[in-house]
Amino acid sequence: MARRVGFGGIALLVLALGVSCADLPEYRPPSTLAFAEQNWTEDQRAWFYHASQGTRLMPLAWFLALEQPGVSLVGSPRFAAPEYLARFGFLPDPVSTANPHGLPVGFAPDDRFPAADGTPETVVGLTCAACHTGQIERGGRALRIDGGPAMTNTAAFQQELGLALLLTQQSEIRFDRFATAVLGRGTTSEARQRLKDRLDRAVAAGRSELDIARTDRLYPVVEGFGRLDALGRGGNFVFGTGLNDRRNFARADGPVSFPALWDASWFDWVQYNGAIRQPMGRNVAEAMGVRAGTTLTGSREELYRTTVRLDTIHEMERLLAGPAPRGGLRPPAWPEDLLGPIDRAAASRGAALYGNLCAGCHTGRWATVAGGPGEAERPELRLNMVALGHVGTDPKAAMNFVQRRAYPDLASPAPVSAAEGLRRVTTEVIRTWYEQNGIPPERRREMDGFRENEWRALAAYRARPLDGVWATAPYLHNGSVPSLYQMLLPAEQRDRTFVTGSRQFDPRNVGFETGLFPGGFPFDTTIPGNSNRGHEFRDGPRGNGVIGPALTEPQRRDLVEFLKTL
Repeated sequence: MARRVGFGGIALLVLALGVSCADLPEYRPPSTLAFAEQNWTEDQRAWFYHASQGTRLMPLAWFLALEQPGVSLVGSPRFAAPEYLARFGFLPDPVSTANPHGLPVGFAPDDRFPAADGTPETVVGLTCAACHTGQIERGGRALRIDGGPAMTNTAAFQQELGLALLLTQQSEIRFDRFATAVLGRGTTSEARQRLKDRLDRAVAAGRSELDIARTDRLYPVVEGFGRLDALGRGGNFVFGTGLNDRRNFARADGPVSFPALWDASWFDWVQYNGAIRQPMGRNVAEAMGVRAGTTLTGSREELYRTTVRLDTIHEMERLLAGPAPRGGLRPPAWPEDLLGPIDRAAASRGAALYGNLCAGCHTGRWATVAGGPGEAERPELRLNMVALGHVGTDPKAAMNFVQRRAYPDLASPAPVSAAEGLRRVTTEVIRTWYEQNGIPPERRREMDGFRENEWRALAAYRARPLDGVWATAPYLHNGSVPSLYQMLLPAEQRDRTFVTGSRQFDPRNVGFETGLFPGGFPFDTTIPGNSNRGHEFRDGPRGNGVIGPALTEPQRRDLVEFLKTL
């Protein structure tokens, strides 16, 4: 029997067994919303927000019918209510042609998803916009930043969605309301029982995943707002859940911030640890990691078939990249009307400091890459990879991937590196989809970004260009430094603890406000995986976290002003 991963795994979302409702911030909608000028049209933005990449949380009818956790004899409000999902950090988006159900940014219905009997079923899943659409606020005004890091709390979302499913399964009254909403009034008792059986299976599958996660302590570091251990969790889903192989689960305790997307299509290697070369391989892995259905065991005829929409994710990549560098999504400019004017004299002084202290790592190098027969040359931005021993930042994210091993299929006699395992799986998924859809070789090369599907595992982190860096707080790969100003301090002077989840922006220090507020996430930098050390300016020998000399207070302020101009 083939094992198709995806829907059964929704009940990984039943993280809520034995857990009370999460403490969530109240949602206060801004009085005005503007969009940064980033070279996208309104139609392009709307498509990016809601185009399905082939993932699923659950049937759309379930999601729209599900009630919020809480006990109520007359029914709780809808889980899918925009003002409720906004408490997890998901950005509300009004009803439109691209969004007929009024779902938040990053939620995508898909009406071509195969149900258990093979017939199409409309489901809802997440797309990359959910984690890569930012917003900053000042007072009552908001600025949307496409491709910027989101301030979503996916762990809390999973917990509450799981609790809502569990309560629906356990309460006869609640299930009756759910079934009426999903099936309509007057349906047969047989139809309602089939729905209940399906819900039972979903919860049971989630209970199994949860038991493994708890027994093996797979996720000991709470991620909070704006972070996810994507490589760790994705690897567990692909290798562990997908292959139903207990040996393939590994501890995921290296959360990273959601990175900005502008310019990334032109990078030679992507991910914080520079692990992936090919755009298609990267995007297929991302979609599989957020629960696209993929057959990883079973007959040769069914093996590696997937619900990932390679045509859609290729179009997303084209929209981000554009026809040439800076021809697609561009970094946002500092909004002086919202955040105040840049001190140009200070920025000029900061430019000289930046050239001496930062540009050597963060500029990268443009190169021209030769194409194959009949293919044009193309540009590529080659980033600097900085060894862990030099930059001194928290090593968990990089070293977890370096050290991870996996059995990439049930016939594997010995484990391989996680990089090699993911390369094998994504390569086969891509090849199978191309063959299934009759994609000719020249089109395959184009969809692959004219690159081979290469993966690697380095004990290093990338130093990306800092264009638009002002809009990507908090900082370091793991989000452990709240502002650009604190990035210029020695580690012992940085905040040891601070609160995330606010979108209120601090234009002086350049980051989000970090004071206590109800529902905010307390970020503790003393927890391994959360360290805020490294990338420090202090006097002494270079390396082991020291990247430059100690800065004076005026120098820090000048550098901050210059970074606003990028």
